[in-house]
Amino acid sequence: MQIVETSNEGLKRAYAVTIPAADIAARVDGEIKKIAPQVRMPGFRAGKVPANLVRKMHGPALHQEALQTTIREAMDKLVADHQLRPAMQPDVALGEGYEEGKDATLTVSLEVLPKVEAPSLEGLKLEKLTVPVTDAQVDEAVERIAAGQKSFTDAEEGAEAKDGDQLIIDFLGKLDGEPFEGGAAEDQALEIGAGRFIPGFEEQLVGAKAGDEKVITVTFPEEYPAANLAGKETTFDIKVKAVKNPGEFVANDDFAKSLGLESLEQLRGLLKGQLEQETAGLTRTAMKRALLDQLAAGHDFDVPPSMVEAEFSQIWEQLSQEAQNEENPEDALKEIEAEKDDYRKIAERRVRLGLLLSEIGQANGVVVTQQEMEMLIRQAAQQYREQDRQRFVDYVRSEPLAAAQLRAPLYEDKVVDFLFDKAEVTEREVTRDELQAAIEAEENADAATEAKPAKKKAAKKADDAAEGEAADADAKPAKKKAAKKADDAAEGEATDGEAKPAKKAPAKKKAAAEGDDA
Repeated sequence: MQIVETSNEGLKRAYAVTIPAADIAARVDGEIKKIAPQVRMPGFRAGKVPANLVRKMHGPALHQEALQTTIREAMDKLVADHQLRPAMQPDVALGEGYEEGKDATLTVSLEVLPKVEAPSLEGLKLEKLTVPVTDAQVDEAVERIAAGQKSFTDAEEGAEAKDGDQLIIDFLGKLDGEPFEGGAAEDQALEIGAGRFIPGFEEQLVGAKAGDEKVITVTFPEEYPAANLAGKETTFDIKVKAVKNPGEFVANDDFAKSLGLESLEQLRGLLKGQLEQETAGLTRTAMKRALLDQLAAGHDFDVPPSMVEAEFSQIWEQLSQEAQNEENPEDALKEIEAEKDDYRKIAERRVRLGLLLSEIGQANGVVVTQQEMEMLIRQAAQQYREQDRQRFVDYVRSEPLAAAQLRAPLYEDKVVDFLFDKAEVTEREVTRDELQAAIEAEENADAATEAKPAKKKAAKKADDAAEGEAADADAKPAKKKAAKKADDAAEGEATDGEAKPAKKAPAKKKAAAEGDDA
């Protein structure tokens, strides 16, 4: 086998590889000898089929397999002999006009990882902003759960509905005097002031009494998901069937037991733990961003363009998806298009930081254990249908690149934790608002440094994605039924009756996305 370097510019390499026809033929002959004892053909005893007939039957397939195997071995030899560290999968092209019996000529082009010196960790200083959880915050959390578990009793006869009361109503929505699809419901529960219906709907029912029938006029939001209703004025025929008053909430052991817990003390302990985990996630986000900013400021080296392009593609895909959820997707897409160069710079920064963190980890013995890797694979497999999970597991175990992509976020987190341990950390107590303001200030500082629009946080979100998922995984002990019941209760009224004129879905998605950003 002959290997000749044809180009060496920066991080780009190119090679011409020649594989002698004799090497390929020898591998084919070896395969024929291996399978001949199993080949059966009429007129011959088992295992006695002549080699030339075996070649005639299976030769083309065996040759193709031998060629591919030989090319893989050639790539392994190229990488080993030239001590290469490919940034991405090499581009390998078989010479035109190749046919069996001829030497195989390959053109190989690739990008290699830069040589990065692991930085000195002396003098690394970080500030840890901590948020103590107060009893008042725990009280608020208990009240939020109680709001989801709220009970109502029939009001006195003739009582007028007021804010906080629940109405049981039938309604029929009409557009231009005609009923529209999804605009009707019977025995629908509506809590006045909860804000679960479109603006103006609940407010017009204040003062209603059981037995009342009335017509209200409301205008659907411009960004309402149903295009035929967005921004349109509609009427609703309302029949009030009952008025109910909210029951008095008492935070006691009985309330906790209704959630499947043993006592109010246990409920408060669980909620305090959840609040502490939430603020710990924010604290980590702030520290990680400060750490990455320090590393980025002290290192500037060339990075493989192919890795930057791959990273940029992920950022761009995320931005494009988010733009589709904006009130005006076309304008949102134009906006990010105008900022395309800025996001490419962000992709380059992230690749550079990733390589730097990788070098720090290798230099200091940071590893992802086999047990941790198996857990990652099992967790990732859960997103697939049950019948496809084993196939995914087998794929990751057989494809080094897929395994590396799965391993990367956890490895980065472990390196970041290592650096946290090595840094001189000073703690300072702040409020949650102050902590969030500090995070936003870092984002704005990055925006000014990188010419990045502060309004767009997708790339910064991606920096924290692995961290966020890890925090989520840790924050969900199976025993925490109270939080789940609270979520279920809050969602119950919002989802009962598919015909209800609910608030716009896009607004909720946008709010959730901004929450993830924290």
